[in-house]
Amino acid sequence: MKFLGNLLAAILGCLVAFGILMAMFFIFLFLVGNTDDGINIKPNSVLEISFTEPIRDYVGTDETDPFTGLWEDEVGLDDILHGIKVASQDDKIEGISLTTSFIQAGLAQTQEIRKALKDFKATGKFVSAHSDFFTQKDYYLASVADEIYLNPVGAMDFKGLATEVLYFKDLQEKTGIKMEVIRHGKYKSAVEPYLSDTMSQENRQQIQELLTSLWNQMLGEIGSSRGMSVNQLNIIADTLGGRTPQYAVNSGLLDGRVHFDEYEGLLKERLGLDADESPNYVDFEDYLTLSSRRTLRSGKDKIAVVYAQGEIYYGEGGKEFLGQGAVTRALEKAVKNDAVKAIVLRVDSPGGSALVSDIIWRAVELAKEEKPVVVSFGNVAASGGYYIGVAGDMIYAEPTTITGSIGVFGTIPNVHKLAGEIGINAEQVGTNKNSVDYSLFEPMSENFREVVQEGIEDTYETFLARVAAGRNMSLAQVDSLAQGRVWSGVDAKRIGLVDELGSLDDAIEAAANLAELESFGIRKYPKYKSNFQKFMDDMAGAKSQWGESVVQEEIGAEAYKLLKEFKRISDQKGIQARMPFSLNIK
Repeated sequence: MKFLGNLLAAILGCLVAFGILMAMFFIFLFLVGNTDDGINIKPNSVLEISFTEPIRDYVGTDETDPFTGLWEDEVGLDDILHGIKVASQDDKIEGISLTTSFIQAGLAQTQEIRKALKDFKATGKFVSAHSDFFTQKDYYLASVADEIYLNPVGAMDFKGLATEVLYFKDLQEKTGIKMEVIRHGKYKSAVEPYLSDTMSQENRQQIQELLTSLWNQMLGEIGSSRGMSVNQLNIIADTLGGRTPQYAVNSGLLDGRVHFDEYEGLLKERLGLDADESPNYVDFEDYLTLSSRRTLRSGKDKIAVVYAQGEIYYGEGGKEFLGQGAVTRALEKAVKNDAVKAIVLRVDSPGGSALVSDIIWRAVELAKEEKPVVVSFGNVAASGGYYIGVAGDMIYAEPTTITGSIGVFGTIPNVHKLAGEIGINAEQVGTNKNSVDYSLFEPMSENFREVVQEGIEDTYETFLARVAAGRNMSLAQVDSLAQGRVWSGVDAKRIGLVDELGSLDDAIEAAANLAELESFGIRKYPKYKSNFQKFMDDMAGAKSQWGESVVQEEIGAEAYKLLKEFKRISDQKGIQARMPFSLNIK
């Protein structure tokens, strides 16, 4: 008994000690999270911007959480744009030094950042850019700068846009594992890799036209900044006229090939500093901490910005995926808040579950009955992502937004061939004619296929009806633009799928006009758990997200993307309203 008593006392002591340590840890983190880290902006400072973290439209952690920002490995586009705008009005910030390589953002996000930098320059301040390597997206962003410099032994990519689609028909035949496919839409090629080993002409056509539209948009803006025509830039791309730093300078893409210390010398000259003086650099991440405390819009009336981002799955949703729970609740809060006079729905989603898309669409419809709703499309608003937006009063898209993809499909795995080869036989028993409808281990029956096809057709017709009502078109008009095809924002406006080309700020201004507001503040929804809160959930037994980073580090980024793609496919449940293919544009 004495031994058991000592054992229990020891266990209790360990638990108390652990509790004290955790309490001290929380207090320490709270104190760290509530200091300014000694950030001091001096006159004649230069803001250093180097986007090294993944960029989401919205990170959205609760400002009242003292651990917000702790262990965060991403940054919100809304915070970036706000920070650049605050800097444009900050008398102590003289200019921006842009040193980005391998920006982890979508093309539309990059376009919005570029526009913010252009507005920054319009205030009379400078933007200079230097890098060791420019991807095409990096260069597109950097081209807004007054001067662009590259390391003398660096490299840049400027050859036009391309993408690659993998096909798995032969793999299915060899492994005995296949995907049974039911679809509607000749362009709905999300499932094409399971049906063929080659790209269909329809798919090739839509990808070619999409890439060409995006590329032309990029070249138009690059040419405007560099004083070059689109034709000149295409000749440079076709001849690889930027394949070396010197060639890039000779062709007019760059202003010079210099090491960073030489680039810094040029900054000193611009700032009027002596050779032995150093520029007052301000790290952009530090500046975001300060800029977040400055409000650029204010007023008792508010416009709610509701963010809907990620692939669409049934459930609560969060930063990683879009579920009906968080978004519909956010819309309801915005409607019930008397201070909110209008709503902007920001969509960045390739689609997913047709059921969830319709649930969110209905929530937008109900919100529109109470208050004006303007929709802003980000990087992608395809399939289910487009579906949820058509209920708005107006739709804005970036010129580079991937838009449309009005079509649906279903995929069901089948291992009948593999099962037969390894000696597995499945036998079913049921009470009614259709009680045993489908088995993973048996070929899909025609009766079951017909039932699923009926559901696909019904969902497609519903999708058409939603778009027709929202865009004031006939069903025939929508069907001619549908069939699962995707469009750039520019083409989407031309054919009537969106109302205007513009940024999130443009959509907010439109919402203010509809609500007849001259001054207003912004409310952002929904609020997500911080990474620290999620860590504590994991400690309590919730599903861990931290193991993913370990896997990615071990197998590499490209293999991890492929693994995630297979996981995404296996997680699909029900009829899908999803973008017709995974595009990795480079």
